Amino acid sequence: MRFGPAGNPPSFQTAGHKSSLDMPAWLRARGLNAYEYQCVRGVHIGEGTARQLGRLAAENDIRLSIHAPYYITLGTADDVLKEKTTGHLLKSMQAANWMDAAVVVFHPGTGAGEDRRETLQRAKKLLGEILQQAREMGLAQIKVAPETAGKPAQLGNLEEVLELCDCGPQVVPAIDFGHLHAASGGGFTGEEAFMAVLDRVEAHLGREAVRHLHIHFSPIEFTRAGEKRHRTTLEPGFGPDFALLARLLVKRELEPTIICESYDRQAEDALVFKQLYEEMKNADK
Repeated sequence: MRFGPAGNPPSFQTAGHKSSLDMPAWLRARGLNAYEYQCVRGVHIGEGTARQLGRLAAENDIRLSIHAPYYITLGTADDVLKEKTTGHLLKSMQAANWMDAAVVVFHPGTGAGEDRRETLQRAKKLLGEILQQAREMGLAQIKVAPETAGKPAQLGNLEEVLELCDCGPQVVPAIDFGHLHAASGGGFTGEEAFMAVLDRVEAHLGREAVRHLHIHFSPIEFTRAGEKRHRTTLEPGFGPDFALLARLLVKRELEPTIICESYDRQAEDALVFKQLYEEMKNADK
């Protein structure tokens, strides 16, 4: 099991740190062992820094992942946006290669449009072309993970993410349970909803895929349109409840990576989740 934050929390900066190169040791000292490096506004990390971050992560037993830019729109029909999407994802994969990151997480994109199926087919075609370019660049070993969307209007419900995974063995799902909760209008209030997702991933991709799942988790605020903003464990009334998932992870002997995206408390809440999981694991013995 791996637990860690998405990006650098305020507590990291308050402690006097500025560089992400300090994150691996800082996380290890707090009992965390995963870190999702944020490239959401563009891939700006150079090769030297990326390789140094990778070395420091390995020394501190931190599993790295990258979140690719928000600007990716796989289902677009616009040639300019296709080119930009291709560039964003390939640059993210190159950075992942430099730092030996386990996976590149990305949002499939906005604008599902009137014909959702047609949009998905365009997305699959473009993703296949990007993966071919990645192989030609020597990046065949880098996994990419389409993330479940937080709004029903966005491309990326669970079934769409699983279908994107059919583009090749390089593609694995990133399951954001906060997003699923928001997109379903608060549907993840019982263990059954979590179980259904794990069952569906396993049925489509196999036992190993669900066993080593890449998961995003945080409390979330939503409206009728879906996701509004991430919240924290200190704010009552916002789901989903990590205890419901933790119980299933123990029961099914799964070993995912849990990346916490709580607002300004991503490291602190990652520790809350880790402690919950360990309590349930110990109680199960």
